[in-house]
Amino acid sequence: MNTRITKSTMLVALLGLSSQLFAQDTPTTTSTTGRFSPKEFRTWSIGVHGGLLTPRTIFGNSNHQFETPVEHIGYGGYIKKQILPQLGIQADFLAGKVEELRASNGVGGFIANTGYKTNIQWSGALSAVWNVANININNENAVIIPYLKAGAGYMSSGATTMPANTQDAGYYREGWFVPVGAGFKLGVAKGINLDLGYDVNFVKSAKFDGVNIGGNDRFAYAHAGLEFALGSKEKPQLQNYSSLANLRQQSADESAELRRALSTAEQNAQRDREQYAKDLGDDDNDGVANKFDKCPGTASGTVVDGSGCPIKVKREVIKETRVITEEDRKVVKDAISNLEFDLGKSTIRSKSYATLNRVAGLLVDKNFSLKLAGHTDNTGGRELNLRLSKDRAESVKAYLVSQGANASRIEATGYGPDQPIATNKTAAGRQQNRRVEFTLY
Repeated sequence: MNTRITKSTMLVALLGLSSQLFAQDTPTTTSTTGRFSPKEFRTWSIGVHGGLLTPRTIFGNSNHQFETPVEHIGYGGYIKKQILPQLGIQADFLAGKVEELRASNGVGGFIANTGYKTNIQWSGALSAVWNVANININNENAVIIPYLKAGAGYMSSGATTMPANTQDAGYYREGWFVPVGAGFKLGVAKGINLDLGYDVNFVKSAKFDGVNIGGNDRFAYAHAGLEFALGSKEKPQLQNYSSLANLRQQSADESAELRRALSTAEQNAQRDREQYAKDLGDDDNDGVANKFDKCPGTASGTVVDGSGCPIKVKREVIKETRVITEEDRKVVKDAISNLEFDLGKSTIRSKSYATLNRVAGLLVDKNFSLKLAGHTDNTGGRELNLRLSKDRAESVKAYLVSQGANASRIEATGYGPDQPIATNKTAAGRQQNRRVEFTLY
């Protein structure tokens, strides 16, 4: 009765402790950083293994020093919850037999036909597994992971002795043991690891080997097995994950993306430069830029209007004087102050036509020459501003020519943001810098 109560109590305690640990998601210390969120990694895994059970360990045999250890097949499995890339909690299960022959007679000899065979009916242990290193950090999934483990467990075992011990024959005893071990895992596929390990189990209960002297028995378990990560195959396994490798991959991806973006930007800029040169060129040398020239290919020396088309009737020059009076300057000044374009375009608004018509009449009547200089503020790209300032100057020229002015006497130039007359740090200053200057000569 007592044995059944003890067995049930210890199993409930062990399972309860493991369920509490396994029920926890990634600890607060990692969830605050977001680096090891369970939504991004697989943290649960199961494993199966088999190997050799032997009373001969790296720490020596049991205190009874039987002469001949006998190896038997052992088998088991585990369920594991990875808390950190380096730390996991593992519930182990193990069964098998431990056997030794020829006990010491106490005077340097051994007794023939003596020994014991202990059957491990069941055992369960809860262990912490510490991954010592993540070898091959250049890959997101590690190739080799050496580890250490230690914990506490509870088992049910029964021993058969030679000569027979009638007092204990046929009984299974329960007791504590302490498992410690080391090993390494090999990543054979994403989410699948080959597990090679060596465990030493220190038994704390009496009569593990059927001998009255007890409490210090131990046995080893050398095993090989497979571990399978649970969860979505798209997620990496946390214990195999190398954050450094992932950082390197992200940096490489970002560099490649940046190179592609820079290449595209340079291609676009080159295309814009070529289009700009084509639009503002004057292939037929008639004084009208290609962009505004509706009659390309006119003969050299042909007088054209603002659209680049030949003027059939030439206006007679009435006056040859080129003396610029204050009244002439006022006409130009009024045209400058009244000149408006559509926002971000070179289209002249209709309210500016009246004063521009007076400038055109002045050019025709007095045969003046005129220089038009377009300017912008520094808002936006320089190449765009150069193009806009040139387009606006050309647009004014085209309008004046359409009103009878001689295209060959009008020069249109764009300076973009390069010649400000006020600061670009204020709205008022930027407004002053957006202008077309008229220079009579």
